[in-house]
Amino acid sequence: MLKDWTEAQPRLVEVAAGRAPADMVIRGGRWVNVHTREVLDGHDIAIADGRIACILPDASANIGEETQVIEANGRYMIPGLCDAHMHIESGMLTPAGFAAAVIPHGTTTIFHDPHEIANVLGLEGVRLMRDESLIQPISLYTQMPSCAPSAPGLETTGHEITEGEVAQAMGWDGIIGLGEMMNFPGVASGDPQMLAEIAATRAAGKTVGGHYASPDLGRPFAAYVAGGAADDHETTTEEQGIARARQGMGCMMRLGSAWYDVEHQITAITEKGLDPRGFILCTDDSHSGTLVHDGHMNRVVRHAIECGCDPLIAIQMATINTATHFGLERELGSLTPGRRADVILTPDLMTLPIEHVIAQGVLVAESGRLLVDCPQIDWPATARDTVHLGGAVKADDFAVKAKGDNVRVRVIGVVENQAPTRALEAQLPVRDGRIEAEGETCHIALVERHRATGGVTNGFVSGFGYRGRMAVASTVAHDSHHMIVVGTCRDSMAAAANHLAEIGGGVTVFRDGAELATVALPIAGLISDRPAPEVADDAQAVMQAIVDCGCSLNNAYMQHSLLALVVIPELRISDKGIVDVTAFEIVDLTL
Repeated sequence: MLKDWTEAQPRLVEVAAGRAPADMVIRGGRWVNVHTREVLDGHDIAIADGRIACILPDASANIGEETQVIEANGRYMIPGLCDAHMHIESGMLTPAGFAAAVIPHGTTTIFHDPHEIANVLGLEGVRLMRDESLIQPISLYTQMPSCAPSAPGLETTGHEITEGEVAQAMGWDGIIGLGEMMNFPGVASGDPQMLAEIAATRAAGKTVGGHYASPDLGRPFAAYVAGGAADDHETTTEEQGIARARQGMGCMMRLGSAWYDVEHQITAITEKGLDPRGFILCTDDSHSGTLVHDGHMNRVVRHAIECGCDPLIAIQMATINTATHFGLERELGSLTPGRRADVILTPDLMTLPIEHVIAQGVLVAESGRLLVDCPQIDWPATARDTVHLGGAVKADDFAVKAKGDNVRVRVIGVVENQAPTRALEAQLPVRDGRIEAEGETCHIALVERHRATGGVTNGFVSGFGYRGRMAVASTVAHDSHHMIVVGTCRDSMAAAANHLAEIGGGVTVFRDGAELATVALPIAGLISDRPAPEVADDAQAVMQAIVDCGCSLNNAYMQHSLLALVVIPELRISDKGIVDVTAFEIVDLTL
C-alpha cells in the first residue's frame, strides 16, 4: 500500500541501508535511468510502502520471508508511463473502466481533464470523476475544467463553470491544476473571468493547461503565453511545436485515435536537435477500441520511436518530462529512491512489449492480464438522465428551406487524422423548397439536448464519403455535447436521434431507417460503466457500420465528435448557428 513519503521515509532508509526487508524486490534487470538517459545492466529494485527504497547491483539483503521477488531476467526496467493530457470520457468509460483498460499497457499515471462531463453535469460531474479517480490502483490526477462553455456566446452548455468554482476546486484533493484553457481569444484580450481562473490556479501553486488552436504566432500568441498557460497540445506542425518550447511552454505532442501529430513535430528533436526536455507525449482522445486493441501510452512511445526518436528520449517524454511539468518529479516519473514504485518490465525498448506492470509497489498486470480490481463509485440517477429533446424529432426538423433552383452554402470540411476542419463552400440544389445535400456533401444537424428546447441547427459537412440513406447520431459532441446528427437521409437522421433519446445517449448508425449498430453511453450521454472490452466491441461495431455506409476515414467517429468544437478552426456548428472559428463569430449558412 502506498504511503506518503514523510510516513514512509524511516522505513525507506532502513531498507536502503540493508537493515530491513523490502515488500518487493525486482531482481536482475537493466535499469533505464531517465535522469541521465542511461541503461545500466545488472540492477535490483527494492520496494517498500509502495515506493522505491533503493536501486543497487545487489539487493539480496532486502529479501525476507515475506518479500515478493520478481525476476527481471535481464529485461529493461522502465518507469511507468504517464499521459500528460487526455479526456477519460473520450474512451467512453468511467475512470475505473479506463484504468482497467490501460494498466496492462503500462500506463501508471494519468492527468485528465473532465471538461466533457463538466459541460453536461457541471461541477458535480467533475467531483464524480475526481472521486472515482482517487480510488484507482494507479495515479489519476484531475484537472479542473476551465471553459464550460468553451467559447461563451458561441454555444450553450448544460452547465457553466465559474471562476468561483475553479477557485473552490483548487482546494480539493486530487486536483492537479487547471484544464486546457480553450478560450484563447478571451485570454489574449484580457477577459477577466479567464484571467481570474488562471490566477486562482497559479496562486494554488498548480499547473495551467493550455489550448492555443490558432496558427497566428504573433501578438495573440504572445498575449496568451503571458496569460499563464504552461503547455499546449494543439500543435500540429514543427514550427508550432518549436514556438511553444521557445516560450517555455510544454509542447505536448499527441497521438490519439485520430490525432496523428507526433510525426509532424518530432523532427524538432530528431532533425533540429532541440533539447527534448520541453517536449511531452500525450494521447488527448483515445476511444475504447484503440485502448483495448492497440494500446495507450506504449502506443505513443512506440510511434515516436518509429518516427526516428531515440527510445530513451521517447521514454523520457512519457515519464520524467511529464512529472517535472506538473511539479511531481520527486513523486513519480523515474526509477529512483522515494518515488512511487511504478515499474514496467519489457524485453525490447524499440517495440515495447509490456510484460509486467508494477504500480505503487503492487504487481497490477502481467502479460496483458489485469491482476487488480479498479473500483467504481455509485453513479447517481441524475448522471444518467441527461438527454432531453423536448419531444420526438421529425425528419422535417432537418430541412433547410430556400427559394430558387440552387443555393451556395458553407460546408464544414473534415480533415482526416486532424482536429481542425476546413471552411468550404458548395452549390447545392433546392427541391420542393428544401436544400438537398448531394455528392460528398451531407446534412449535419445539432439537436439541443440539455434543456429540452426542441432547437435544431442545420448545416452541411463533407469528407465522410457516406452513401445510401443513412445517418450517424451522437451525444458525444465536444464540448457542449448536444446531439450531432450527420446523414444523407432526413428520415434516418430522425430515427437515429430518437433512438439515442430513448437509451439515454451514445452513438448510433442507421441506414434505411433501421439500426445498424449502437454503443450506449448512459452516464451523461458520454460514458459507460460497462467493462472496456464490451464497450470496445460495441464501438467497433459502430465503426464498421460507418465504413459500411461508405466512409473510409481513419476513426471517423472521432471526427464526428469534434464537429461542434467551436474553439478549433475553421468551421463548426453549435446550438447558436454555424461558427466561423477563425473570426469567432456566427455566420450565415447560405452565401
